[in-house]
Amino acid sequence: MNNKRHPHLKIKICVSGAAETAHCGPDALEKAKELGREIVRHNAVLVTGATTGFPLWSAMGAKEENGISLGLSPASTEKEHVKEYKLPLEYMDLIIYTGFGYSGRNLLLTRSSDAIIVGCGRMGTLNEFTVAYEDEKPIGILQGSWQTDEIIEKIIKESHRGMGKVIFDSDPKRLVERLIESIKKDKVK
Repeated sequence: MNNKRHPHLKIKICVSGAAETAHCGPDALEKAKELGREIVRHNAVLVTGATTGFPLWSAMGAKEENGISLGLSPASTEKEHVKEYKLPLEYMDLIIYTGFGYSGRNLLLTRSSDAIIVGCGRMGTLNEFTVAYEDEKPIGILQGSWQTDEIIEKIIKESHRGMGKVIFDSDPKRLVERLIESIKKDKVK
């Protein structure tokens, strides 16, 4: 089917990463931005947790390319999103207020996307990875000056369940291209 006639068929790629990025290294945010740009360049929709840090920078990149950016918030309302969670409204075309807190939002975030890309992250990022891994989603792991990719490699090895559909790459452009190839294998023709 044609995505121009059926825009709901666009590929949706979630970018997962740390909201607080002090531990991520000097190039993390620029790599996040490049992920957002590449997702849009491939005519896909960016999905994030409607948060700060790594996901926000990917949304900035998506908007630089005039793409669509969808956020899933842990909050119940816009007011709670801003006042209690202290999360941004910028760089997103649409925010869905899940009301499920972080762990419930993480589940919806990964399940509503065709694939996820993991950048520099912390516990929430690892949670999103394990949900996607358990669901056998295509997963891109962006390698960088952070340890998230090494931790995930260890989780995969010690889980004794194989690689699944996990792709490791340090180049955002190549990672998105490889991930889209994997996504297309799962799409209805």
